[in-house]
Formats: sequence, structure tokens, C-alpha cells
Amino acid sequence: MSQSLDRALALLDELADGPKNLDQLAVRVGVHKSTVLRLLRTLEARRFVQRADARHYRLGPSLFDLAFRALDERDVRRAVEPAARELNAATGHTVHLASYEDGEVIYIDKYESRHNVRMYSRIGRRAPLHCTAVAKVLLAALPDEERRRIAEGLDYHRFTAATITGAPAFLTELATVRSRGFAVDDTEHEDFIHCLAAPVRGARGEVLAALSLSVPVVLLDRDGLLALVPALRAAADRASAECGYQNGNQDGCQDKETQ
Repeated sequence: MSQSLDRALALLDELADGPKNLDQLAVRVGVHKSTVLRLLRTLEARRFVQRADARHYRLGPSLFDLAFRALDERDVRRAVEPAARELNAATGHTVHLASYEDGEVIYIDKYESRHNVRMYSRIGRRAPLHCTAVAKVLLAALPDEERRRIAEGLDYHRFTAATITGAPAFLTELATVRSRGFAVDDTEHEDFIHCLAAPVRGARGEVLAALSLSVPVVLLDRDGLLALVPALRAAADRASAECGYQNGNQDGCQDKETQ
């Protein structure tokens, strides 16, 4: 095996246990810091690692992308696929599936719209936490303290005039999502797209993923979008059943996607 490749893989293995700084990685892998830095820069350029802060590195989204491609038949994505495809076919609109991964919301599946308008999203891409329907569903399911900590730590980049720009308003939005059982992105991320999302649950009732519908504003106004809520929730319920939610004693999806 190539020595550089072996060292790069060793770095990824070390980072799998959590963020580490340059000194820690050099000690763990047993090479000079300059060598570690060179390898990290290559891995960072390919998004296999990313900065956790000014001094620490963590695993990056490209690694998650590869992992999702390799998930086996018990993957939540595979279990949700029939319901997601049916929803896409019935509505003609873009359907996403997203999961919460170590502080990030990642798109893990996508079914394209039949319409000409295409979304910027792709499988493996991160969804902004404060302005996407899938992220709202996933964050709303977190324990109160964790939800508050995340909300207070966001930078609230304004993507559109409708983007939520502060923690108090975002926490209020998440409380609304918890109470009504679905989320709305009201042109908060892209000003020509609005979205709905609903939770996909596992055998214990835990939220494994978020299933969403994304619709160009030119095709449906807000009332038209909200009219799709029953179809979305029915699809999420079917997907949840496949993941064991209705019959908790049967095998179903595990919550590895949200650990």
C-alpha cells in the first residue's frame, strides 16, 4: 500500500473518533506535523475533512457522501425509497430525504421534478440549518437543550428576504414544527422555491430522517403548497411504517443515520 495513502486513511480513522488538532494527529499517526498538514490539505480540498474550528479538523461531507452510497439494504434511504418515489410520481415535484449527521443536515436521496426548474441540492450536500424545511424537522426533534444550543450558535446567513435571522425566531419556528408535525420553507433558502417536510420515524418513534417536497413558486402559491401537506404526511407515514414505527417489534430501519 502507498505510504501516503496509508497515512491519509489513518488520519480519517483518527478523526472518526472526533475532532483533533494537528499535534494530536501527528502523535496518533506517528509522523511529523508537516506531513500531517500536507495530507490534511489534500483531504480538505476533496472535502474528506473539514475545519471544526481554527485548530481542529473533523470528517467532511465527501466521506458521508461515499458512506451513503455504500449503505446496505437496511439503510433508511432504501426503506423510504418506495414512498418517496410514489410521492414524486403523484405530485411531479422534487422529493428529498435528509438526515442529521453530527451537527449537519445532509441530503441522502433526491427524486427530480418533472418540471424545468431544478434545485441546487444534490445527494451528499449539506442543507442550511436555519432556512430549509428538512433541517427544521430534524432539529425540532432534538432535545430542548441541544436544540437551543444549536439555534444560538448559528450565524443566520440571509439567503432571501424571508430567511429567519435570529435564534428567538428560529426557536419559535422549531416549536411550531414540533406541534404541527411538518415544516415549511417559505422561500427562505431560495426565493423561487418553497418546500414542505415531514419526519420519518423509527421503531421507537425517533426521527430518522426528513422527507420533503420542493415546489417552484411559479407553479404553486403558498396555499397550493400547503394543499400538498396531506400527501407528504401520508408518504412519511408509509416510510415510517417501513422503518418499524407502526410495529415496533418488527425489524426496521435502525437509527444509525442520526447517531
